[in-house]
Amino acid sequence: MWRKNAWSAVALAAAIIVTSTLPATPARAASQLVVDLATPTGPLRYGATGFLYGLGDEGIPNETMLAALKPQVTAQKAPDGRQHPNGDALKIAPMFKRVGGRDIQIYMQDIYQEWPYERLGLADYLAKVDTMTRKVVADPYRTSYVYVPFNEPDQIWYAGNLTAFLNDYKAVHQRIRSIDPGARIAGPNFASYRSADLRAFLTFARDNGVLPDVTTWHELGNDFFTGWHTHYADYRAMETSLGIAPRPITINEYGRSSGDLGVPGNLVQFVARFENSKVDGCLAYWTTAGGLNDLVTRNNQATGGWWLYKWYGELTGTTVAVTPPAPGGSLQGLAAYDPARKQARVIFGGNNPASGVYDTDLVVRGIPATLGSTVHATVWGVDDTGLNPSPGPYRVTESDFTASGGQITIPLTGLKGSSAYHVIVTPDKDLSPAGPRYEAEYAALSGSARVTYGPNTGYSGTSFSEGYGASTTASTNFVVTAPNDGYYNLALRYSAGPYTGAPAARSVRLRLNGSDLTDVALPGTADWNTWNTVTTKVFLTAGINRVDVGAYATDDRDAVNLDYLEVTPATGTITSYQAESTANTLGGTARVAANAAASGGGYVGYIGAGAANTLRFNNVTVPAAGRYRMVVTYANGELGEGATNYNTNIVDRYADISVNGGAAHRHYFRNTLGWSNYRTTVVDVVLAAGANTITFGNASAGYAPDIDRIQIAAPVG
Repeated sequence: MWRKNAWSAVALAAAIIVTSTLPATPARAASQLVVDLATPTGPLRYGATGFLYGLGDEGIPNETMLAALKPQVTAQKAPDGRQHPNGDALKIAPMFKRVGGRDIQIYMQDIYQEWPYERLGLADYLAKVDTMTRKVVADPYRTSYVYVPFNEPDQIWYAGNLTAFLNDYKAVHQRIRSIDPGARIAGPNFASYRSADLRAFLTFARDNGVLPDVTTWHELGNDFFTGWHTHYADYRAMETSLGIAPRPITINEYGRSSGDLGVPGNLVQFVARFENSKVDGCLAYWTTAGGLNDLVTRNNQATGGWWLYKWYGELTGTTVAVTPPAPGGSLQGLAAYDPARKQARVIFGGNNPASGVYDTDLVVRGIPATLGSTVHATVWGVDDTGLNPSPGPYRVTESDFTASGGQITIPLTGLKGSSAYHVIVTPDKDLSPAGPRYEAEYAALSGSARVTYGPNTGYSGTSFSEGYGASTTASTNFVVTAPNDGYYNLALRYSAGPYTGAPAARSVRLRLNGSDLTDVALPGTADWNTWNTVTTKVFLTAGINRVDVGAYATDDRDAVNLDYLEVTPATGTITSYQAESTANTLGGTARVAANAAASGGGYVGYIGAGAANTLRFNNVTVPAAGRYRMVVTYANGELGEGATNYNTNIVDRYADISVNGGAAHRHYFRNTLGWSNYRTTVVDVVLAAGANTITFGNASAGYAPDIDRIQIAAPVG
């Protein structure tokens, strides 16, 4: 983990949006990135979407930030480990599995507090391994865990003594298996690719019956960019020469100590290489825990890097061959073709230096006849924003191209080295340019929802989503971004023509961030080429929101086609209650204090560290009973125990929140990196009509965050 202090890595870069154009002829000779749709390379693995300590506590980051990425692997600290205050593998498991995560690697040496890990002898470690393994065996997510018994043993405990490491690895491996016979165990987990030591490790492990189930090492240096293909090929050849069946590979720490995390143009070089090699990877821990390794800022807002992984997670179909200008060069890409959806998608980027600009020709070969003799291509970009929230992708260009011999060339100029790019190639069915809307044909689809590029007319963009008739499963899943907490108009454009057995008036079910929100009435249209727009005002949280538009009925009242979703700011009733108000009740040690950064110049602190120390908001009044959004403005700058010589050990404080004296619900508050840095988080509360009380407390030895104010808003305006 070649670790460093997180604060030196926090450079807040502003996002600069630059639109590139597609000239008829490139101004100068450009490199070529070649995609061959006729050469499939295997099923999508999505393996590069992994994190080391990227998850902090329940809801840190929130599920919406995770679910949109299709996460596969996370590596977390040992159960009750002392290396960090948060990120316990067993505690984050429920959230990770709810969003579809596959494997949770457990860094077992994180049971120790110091870095490098204090060496107290093998007997001490085996006793700890025994305790940890029994906790895993008793856990309901037992089959999702992968034990990582040693971390960077070539540098820690065993530097220069490979023989001692091999013998201790055997002892620990056997101890784990004696308690958990079905355990999946990873190794050796070297700090870099070490060919000779890997061969010695595999030979010893084979001969002693302790082969790893997952082979792991780290890629943290400059040599990754020129050496990855050599590393991968050498390792696979090594397995073959030793008669060892191919192991899954996880590069459970990737990215250099500065310049890679959060930077789309650098990260795409890792993503492309890992997906094309079908291996897993976890972003390295060079920053604070719980923020998906700088893909997330302020808990639920996306940096530029997050959008790259969102594009990656929305690839469908099968990966196809991509040939970069040079295997070890900076410009890299990955691509997938989905014949059912009639879409090819390409993600690419990279330049040396990252601060520079470059030109390239994107050549797409093997275009099938089903896409037509003329195709449409749209190019989006996303810029590096540092730790500032990203405004999201922007359209670079779009155009039609004649497929000559099944091939097109898209010339691109002025591309930014720190940015990543996303291209979607479809049949030439566009009726209008892609605008600031969220087009249904490009959204993630589930159930029976599909895109067919059929004969309909009148839609925007290149097509629409359909498949809602005779279905209760069809869903078009939009991922939208909001600059602030507040109300927004969701304008849904749709068609609802005659459909046998369906009523004239239709409706669909709107889900927001994984929960049912409301059923939206959609008046029927004259035919399936006539489109209408219905607007629903909803409360969105600042940052990323998932808006799913789904079928739900058995009588085909939801038989519709969807064109797009447009999101625009709106106004609505949001009622604020200041924490320092004398109308509230403070219990025990809780007290009002001044802070000029707070919204009203004051806040309430010292909530918790005992059941009596509470803040109760009185007379929180709403017109009707039901579920409401409660926006909590808070500060949390607490630092906790753990290794003291590298990344800052932030603590995600929690509060137990109860309404009208009822059962309390726990909510974790992402660390704000300072006591004068006030952020917001949104908590759902169920309120009675009229006046209510809302109480914040923490009966444990720990405190709740400092509370500035709460704001109450109805989910639907």
